Amino acid sequence: MARSKTGKAVAISAGLLALAAVGASAEAIAPQDRLSQARVKLDSARAALFPAGQSRRDIIARRLAARGDALAPAVPARLPMPAAPATPEPPRPTGGLAGLLDLIAIAEADARGYDTVHQRADRPPPAPPSRLTLGEVLDWVAATPGQPHAIGRYQFIPSTLADLMRREALGRETRFDAATQDRLALRLMRDAGLDEFLAGRLPPEAFMDELAYVWAGLPLASGLSAYHGYAGNRATISRAAYAAGFEAAFGLR
Repeated sequence: MARSKTGKAVAISAGLLALAAVGASAEAIAPQDRLSQARVKLDSARAALFPAGQSRRDIIARRLAARGDALAPAVPARLPMPAAPATPEPPRPTGGLAGLLDLIAIAEADARGYDTVHQRADRPPPAPPSRLTLGEVLDWVAATPGQPHAIGRYQFIPSTLADLMRREALGRETRFDAATQDRLALRLMRDAGLDEFLAGRLPPEAFMDELAYVWAGLPLASGLSAYHGYAGNRATISRAAYAAGFEAAFGLR
């Protein structure tokens, strides 16, 4: 209940008078009785100063606030939870690796790049591949049997894609975007001997042939695809163009 300033002053005065009365009658009352009466009057004074149902802290806070006292305790505001930091997108490979990825894309993809789907796929995915999750890509494969399913800038086939997901510990919820496609292609390049080539333990021509066993659009030294004639596969660039692009990517000229 709210109290006016005058009412508060009267209550305080009454409490002080009650305490004074305890001292005036102390000589005529036995010590035990004096103690009991003093406690009763003290409790009465406390009740006047601090009404029931209201904590001392709340009463003092309101009084200080009414005086404009800067020491009045404030109710702490609930601080907003900090937003989770955004996960940065992995940087795209640079230098020779970027050049080699571009060279493979020339042999494998069309103008759609990361959204390329095999040209003989009569039932395309429900959205551009780079907007799908890996799970949605696999669901599309399962829902459209009997057609080619090579997908993305590096034309991953279903069995290869599923194996790469397992080895890279990528879940179905992972977006099949440019960063993921580059990551999977780099894994295949390492399978073909990338690290050995970069360390000088694998000659360029041998590494080029190993890559051609991964990507059908790249030619072997014979000029033919390693999968020539199988399911319509063929080399899409010449060996000379392949060698020139490879040397340019890694500065071998």
